[in-house]
Amino acid sequence: MLYAITDSTLLPETRLFDGVEAALKGGCRWVQYRDKSSDTRQRLYDARELNRICQLYDARLIINDDIALALAVSASGVHLGQGDASIEYARSVLGASAIIGKTCHDQLHLAQQAIEQGADYVAFGRFFPSQTKPNAQVASMDLWQEASQLANTTVAIGGITQENAQTVVDAGASLIAVCNALWCANNIEQAARQFCSMTRSST
Repeated sequence: MLYAITDSTLLPETRLFDGVEAALKGGCRWVQYRDKSSDTRQRLYDARELNRICQLYDARLIINDDIALALAVSASGVHLGQGDASIEYARSVLGASAIIGKTCHDQLHLAQQAIEQGADYVAFGRFFPSQTKPNAQVASMDLWQEASQLANTTVAIGGITQENAQTVVDAGASLIAVCNALWCANNIEQAARQFCSMTRSST
């Protein structure tokens, strides 16, 4: 399943809404709003509009890092990095039904810890060279063998393209998080549809 992560440089201004809606038309049902700018008013506007669009397609909007913003726009949940607020705090603010995800890099023990603290999904990566986070720790594909014991949803992130996505899907990822390969596509809707069509091999 596709987990689209927005990028303010690849989708400036109104292209953000057009691009996300195209991905949703292609079958994407998980969208993460990621914008590291300091323009709080613009971020609030963007998140509200994205949440409205996601609701039209019965999709989940996850806010990157910002618990207060997730609460303000009634988003589906929040994604937390290792240096962000605690899962327990996010849960106390957003409620029992919120989706809370946690970045776990290449460390299984971080995922186990996050799940114990109440995370709904854990994200591993990067598995391939990434334009979004080129200096991120490289994760081994062998990690999926260990992660198979986790009952929670697992997300693969980092440099995922249509050429390599099937590899992490077959390895065990529940969701594939994609940024550049989706938003830089000539046809975002078609690219989303192709990512969404990837299912785990039965062999």
